[in-house]
Amino acid sequence: MKTDSPHILCINPWIHDFAAFDFWAKPLGLLSIAAILREKGLKISYIDCLDRFHPKESGRLKVLWDGRGPFRKTKIDLPKGLENRGLENTGKKFSRYGIKPQWFEADLKQVQKPDLIFVTSLMTYWATGVKETLEMIKKIYPDVPIVLGGIYASLCYEHAVENTEADLVVKGQAEPCLKKIIKQFTGFALDDSDLSGDLDALPYPALDLQHHMAYAPILTSTGCPFSCEYCASSYLAPTLRRRSPENVFKEIKYWHQNYDIKNFAFYDDALLVAARQYAFPLFEKIIASKMDLFFHTPNAIHIKAVTEKAAGLMFKAGFKTIRLGLETTNFSKDRSHDIKVGENDFFTAVNHLKAAGFTKSQMGAYLLCGLPGQDLDEVERSMQLVQHTGIQPVLAYYTPIPHTPMWESAVKHSKFNLNEHPVFTNNTLFPCVNSSLDLKRISQLKSLSI
Repeated sequence: MKTDSPHILCINPWIHDFAAFDFWAKPLGLLSIAAILREKGLKISYIDCLDRFHPKESGRLKVLWDGRGPFRKTKIDLPKGLENRGLENTGKKFSRYGIKPQWFEADLKQVQKPDLIFVTSLMTYWATGVKETLEMIKKIYPDVPIVLGGIYASLCYEHAVENTEADLVVKGQAEPCLKKIIKQFTGFALDDSDLSGDLDALPYPALDLQHHMAYAPILTSTGCPFSCEYCASSYLAPTLRRRSPENVFKEIKYWHQNYDIKNFAFYDDALLVAARQYAFPLFEKIIASKMDLFFHTPNAIHIKAVTEKAAGLMFKAGFKTIRLGLETTNFSKDRSHDIKVGENDFFTAVNHLKAAGFTKSQMGAYLLCGLPGQDLDEVERSMQLVQHTGIQPVLAYYTPIPHTPMWESAVKHSKFNLNEHPVFTNNTLFPCVNSSLDLKRISQLKSLSI
């Protein structure tokens, strides 16, 4: 049995896409694993291929007031085997987002040779970015095992096994199998007695491993009580687990006091669910602390939960970006897709937010666009109704996701073979929109959205 603590290198891979921007995007799962292993005495190193603040960047950094900003972008060829499949006709350039390959190679050579490498993955259609990242790693460390996890690895498990150089692909949450993985590849006996599922028992994610923190992602829960037919949340995290308001507040206070972080992005799928027990006490602690903080909800909040009290507490706590999960304003009984709110719920939520003090520029409602067989007239009517309420319509372009109820319908309606390669599910391609007239119509609708 190995007694010396092994060295684990954690890597956030490149993005390959037609468009990408840092909308408060951090590999929270990977950084959580890094924190757990570091707390248990293992040596941890971290390389972020998406690092906007890499030491070799000079004079080009653009950082918005809320911490967001563009990634470095380099045009690359379409993935091998995907040429002449209609991707060339999008009018968009396929690019690598993130640091230069020579910087990554130098960073790999600079760290002490690891015993094991963990690589995460995010969007399924970023698969080729993961593939390129692993190829570079194997070039430098051919004999070091690589464990691949994350969203792509979980949703496209077979594809990841067949198309990457990972020695092990992990499906689902990694904490339960950490002990086995570490023992298998390093021989080290990891104590996992505190990884039973209590989120309050876990250390804060190792955000401090970054070269610079422009903002901090916050997760108060994992999982979602809803099972929307286009979303994979219930597949990736089947049960809803919560952190205590005290624990979340302590984390926010920690990043603010120790790293001067003011902007926080909630990653929750269910931030306001059971708000009286969880969100309200958290917001009240933030307000009482009098810390000057800004909060953002890029994943959207559930409209029915936006009560007068919820809106008031969010405003006083410092929320600056409010996104409502509306999906459509077709509230009829014969609507095509599931819907979690009614017309009165939406109007009531908007009125509460306005009364609390939120401005039009701070509020937006997500509307799904590009669904299989979707009537674009309905999308336009939804946009008009949202605008009529005095907030901004935000088009959320549909991405077909394996293991969701809508997947089979997407496969049937798509102009691409979605089962062939994850890149064909990229929402930039509008994979389930087949008519050139509809594509032109969507371009027109974009100009009405933010």
